[in-house]
Amino acid sequence: MAIVWAEKALLQDGWAENVRITIGADGLIESVQAGAPAQGYKAGVLLPAPSNCHSHAFQRAMAGLTEKRGPDPSDSFWTWRQLMFRFLDRLTPDHVEAIAAFVQMEMLEAGYSANVEFHYLHHQPGGLPYANLAEMAQRIAAASATTGMGLTLLPVHYQYGGSDKRALGPGQIRFGNTLDAYAELHAKSAEALANLPADSRIGVAPHSLRAVAPEDLGHHARLAGNTPLHMHLAEQIAEVEEITAAYGKRPVEFVLDTMELSELRCFIHCTQMLPHETEALAKSGAVAGLCPITESSLGDGIFDAVRWLENGGSIAIGSDSNIRISLSEELRTLDYSQRLRDHSRAALATPDKSTGRRLFDAVNAGGATTSARNNGSLAVGKLADMLALKADSVDLIGRSGDTILDCYVFAGDDRMVGDVWSAGRHMVRDGSHVKREAIVSAYAKAMKELGEAI
Repeated sequence: MAIVWAEKALLQDGWAENVRITIGADGLIESVQAGAPAQGYKAGVLLPAPSNCHSHAFQRAMAGLTEKRGPDPSDSFWTWRQLMFRFLDRLTPDHVEAIAAFVQMEMLEAGYSANVEFHYLHHQPGGLPYANLAEMAQRIAAASATTGMGLTLLPVHYQYGGSDKRALGPGQIRFGNTLDAYAELHAKSAEALANLPADSRIGVAPHSLRAVAPEDLGHHARLAGNTPLHMHLAEQIAEVEEITAAYGKRPVEFVLDTMELSELRCFIHCTQMLPHETEALAKSGAVAGLCPITESSLGDGIFDAVRWLENGGSIAIGSDSNIRISLSEELRTLDYSQRLRDHSRAALATPDKSTGRRLFDAVNAGGATTSARNNGSLAVGKLADMLALKADSVDLIGRSGDTILDCYVFAGDDRMVGDVWSAGRHMVRDGSHVKREAIVSAYAKAMKELGEAI
């Protein structure tokens, strides 16, 4: 049993002081007591630590390499994607493991407790499968074993180069699987989690309506069962136009009409929705997986969070391309995008919750469902996924209640993060991962080998 004591803590029923939390060997919270004497490990401001709902780990190694513009004046997501295809052809399994461990380390240091890895880099350059079909999935699992981060692994089905079912292009060939091969990949990916702690999870991910056949979505749903199913949806204008031309319906309309939706369905981005689509999808129970930093980087558009939340929609937060891994900055970028679009302030606050509190509560709840992880609040029976802010941070001096979260999201940054636990595993202390030196060394070695890949 481990004991953590905090000066202040955000509990399931609100803020409390002098809080003692005991954690069992299974990583679950056994007791929560406010007004308790100091005992055990002492923390500042204790918060539930959310899951990161969407990541492509390997793209972290591209950060900063795609900010040049060539002769084409209309650089976009699609030109970025071509650069990404060129880069990934150099990646080996050893590279992927080192990069994934570095990404997970940065996620933990930013305050995330778990990683939902939308994993689609499966095969060798040229498209030939490895001897172990799930070799790359096994490397993602190995990274999680190194970092101690909770893992929800989503092996991705990616079969076609577009909604006309054209063959995959050279840059996509490492992703591709038939439906039968994907079922085998999914089973072997689940086996890759066998040596991880019990809080690891498996799920299903049809990449997008462009990359899988619509008639196969029922198969994906059956394969998922009671586990998460995630899919990219309505991210780019060209994507919406392609799907509309192929199926006679916009992507969100198609999903609403053909898929059985629930909180176990997470649609990533949703930055190109019409008002009626936003309202209907929000009311369906599905979760919107938002990645505001990446969506800004790629020029995807602005998710209509105001309308979504007004209609009871759930959200989770992710770092996607991992160009910048920062929980506080993702939340800040999400809210500021609403203010810029609507010429407003505190766009996502309500009469009873400040902006920081509303966002933090929302992404903890949504992250728990999208990762199928028993986390999201500091309560008995929940996983001890916890984030401690440093109480002596300059911007927190004299602050209390929800103002703490507002200062963290809007005035602070990752330097406020002191400690992070994932299922009771104390992986970040005084702002640094306990294995930082070794993880950074392995990542640096991989980067030297990759060189200037673009």
